[in-house]
Amino acid sequence: PYAVIYTNCVTDEVRKAVAYLGAGAGDTPLIVQEEERLMVLRPEEIYMIRVEEGNCMLYTKQKQYLSRRLTAQLGADFMQISKQTVVRLSCIQSVEAGFSGTLFVKLKNGLSDYVSRKYLPDFKQYLGL
Repeated sequence: PYAVIYTNCVTDEVRKAVAYLGAGAGDTPLIVQEEERLMVLRPEEIYMIRVEEGNCMLYTKQKQYLSRRLTAQLGADFMQISKQTVVRLSCIQSVEAGFSGTLFVKLKNGLSDYVSRKYLPDFKQYLGL
């Protein structure tokens, strides 16, 4: 099931309506923007979240979405790996040694990023290193 909302601007009422409609899915929904449409994503659809030019971008297997803010708890499957990047741990394809003691993480959807030194201890603990 899905719903289509037609509006000339995104107001708090529209956001609340989208959140209410998405709440029936069992997970706390994430409201994201794709061009001029609002979409509802489940946390398990997200591979990576990255802050780019002041915008919060959410990456799924094949698409990227804009989010003004994350209002939902993402859960234990997500970990921050740098100041601007959060990844879903179950989407990690490989981890390689990087520069200056960092690690380079590749995801199953082809995206990649470095684990910064600040977040390295928690990430190594997750890996059992």
